[in-house]
Amino acid sequence: MHAFILHAHTRPEQAEAFERLFRAHVEPSRAEPGCIEYHMLRDAQDPTLFIFYEVWASPEAFAEHTALPHMRAFHEKRMDYLRRDFEVRQIEMLSPAGAARA
Repeated sequence: MHAFILHAHTRPEQAEAFERLFRAHVEPSRAEPGCIEYHMLRDAQDPTLFIFYEVWASPEAFAEHTALPHMRAFHEKRMDYLRRDFEVRQIEMLSPAGAARA
């Protein structure tokens, strides 16, 4: 599996636009064949901080996701939304993905 946590520190005036943009991508991303987990979160104390928790079946599945036209277009314009570039931390899964699903 390929898993990571991504922090996106948005510009204050772009936080709502960023949220609208990525809320629309959550369900389509979850429907991709290689997606195991895809979560978008917003920090309760800092509304300009968005956190993504993603687990993909493989690095190749994630590469397919990032190659989609809407993801490529966002990546090219990401700094219009962000104060600084993404902070990405690779993580190791120590528990089963989707454990809370019934």
